[in-house]
Amino acid sequence: MDGEIVFRQLCIKAYHVSEVEESERFSLKQREDGSYLLSLNPAALSEFRKEEPLITDARLSILPPGKRHIPVNSIMDVIPISAKVLGRLGEGITHTLTGVYVVLTGADTEGNPISAFGNSDGMLDEHMIFGRAGTPGEDDIILLLDVTLKAMEGYHRTGPDAVHRLCDRFCQEIREKLKKLNPGKFTEKHSYQDIARPGKKKVALVKLVSGQGAMYDTHFLAKEPSAFLGGRSIIDITGAPMILSPNEYRDGAIRALY
Repeated sequence: MDGEIVFRQLCIKAYHVSEVEESERFSLKQREDGSYLLSLNPAALSEFRKEEPLITDARLSILPPGKRHIPVNSIMDVIPISAKVLGRLGEGITHTLTGVYVVLTGADTEGNPISAFGNSDGMLDEHMIFGRAGTPGEDDIILLLDVTLKAMEGYHRTGPDAVHRLCDRFCQEIREKLKKLNPGKFTEKHSYQDIARPGKKKVALVKLVSGQGAMYDTHFLAKEPSAFLGGRSIIDITGAPMILSPNEYRDGAIRALY
């Protein structure tokens, strides 16, 4: 329309994963039906754990649809797997996986939950409603990453940060494969624009996020969508208001660490 100003354009290409397997290396391969097979190397967690002295154990479980009635430690986050292919957050091209989510859980060696006012440990299907915004769908595959901290280390920022950092390093191995997928062999594609309409009403979405200085923090504008590494802490900026564009928000600019 006349008078509209397009500030940014964002293209998100989705690649649907229909199967996940353990392997000696990470890979993404397209199947005959057009969906993708995701191969993961759980041994990588042992290597990443060597760089995190506060972490004593980290385990990966692949949960197919229907396998939800299992005991888990307190849920720390549900993480989509997306990667920037071109540009920075909020613009350019992003590749994302559908059909699979990472669910991060954790406790310390004494059984204390990590980052939990109201503990969500117990049976997974009794503590998570599936098919809602931000949770896996009923037919999605869950990558359950469970991390154990040293005793009482979950009560300091350094403990949860170590857990999220290890998880992000694991996810980055997948992101690097995601970036290299054929740009024309996506499952679906969506384009978004940040548009200004001079003279029209201005709308802002106000979102309150957690940042309490001990176990609870929120990061924003990391290097990758919905990532931890490279993000800035809302605690470290003393809770000052931040302005994000609609496409930055849509592209995974906010990462909740609780």
